[in-house]
Amino acid sequence: MKLKIHLLLFILTVFSTLFAGAYFIQEYNLFGEFPHRILPGLVKGAPFALPLMAILGGHEMAHYVNSRRHKVVATLPYFIPFPNLFGTLGAVIKMKSRIRDKSALIDIGASGPIIGFLLSVIVCSIGLSMSRAMPAHPPAYGETILGGSLIYNFLMRIFIKGDLHSQAIDLSPVAVAGWVGFFVTSINLMPVGQLDGGHVAYAFFSRRHRIISKIFVVILIAMGYFFPGWLIWGVLLLFLGTKHPPVENPDEPLDAKRIAIGIFAFLIFIITFTPVPIVVAP
Repeated sequence: MKLKIHLLLFILTVFSTLFAGAYFIQEYNLFGEFPHRILPGLVKGAPFALPLMAILGGHEMAHYVNSRRHKVVATLPYFIPFPNLFGTLGAVIKMKSRIRDKSALIDIGASGPIIGFLLSVIVCSIGLSMSRAMPAHPPAYGETILGGSLIYNFLMRIFIKGDLHSQAIDLSPVAVAGWVGFFVTSINLMPVGQLDGGHVAYAFFSRRHRIISKIFVVILIAMGYFFPGWLIWGVLLLFLGTKHPPVENPDEPLDAKRIAIGIFAFLIFIITFTPVPIVVAP
């Protein structure tokens, strides 16, 4: 029965991201089309949906594999379909037993974002190479404009030729999937509670972890002045909790390899975080 739930959620998320991808290529009337035209419209959403599902799946399977490697009981990924701009709220796994030590916590917590980040770099690079620059124009009413993280802007400068300030970029659906991959990675790496970044922060700072979580949530709520979505996330994180459960052997120190992995994860958070992710043209 549990396997059926995982499979059902996966299938529903494939369909919800296909609908989102169809939206990006202007198939707005998908639900109002005759039945024989719905499937072709969905297929057109595949260049967005399939790379995004690969990023989300790679992220969660990295958690699952490392959980098994450290003998932590964990579920298969639960994909979360949702009728938003991107068709999903991501995916999660649930760990059902305590983690042995901080090294295992780093391996499990950081592996997902690192794999998700690397896949997002690949997807975004391919997508931007498929995108095209055109003369700049005032954004139309209600047009969605994606903000840029450090890594996204860096890849833009590599793959989009010309002056980015005087051009508008017609992003391919694959590039949008890569952008979403970066966004999801940064959300997961927030150093709060039991998010992936919370796992890494707890492994590094232990007792000071909860203070760091609370400070970050306050900063996130304050950033809601610039992007209201951060206010929602801040309140949600308060509701989910800023506390992290202790590991079984809290006094075992991190080795140099795990310290390097944790620092790399924090750097990924810095370069993937987008202060104002989405702007809707007035």
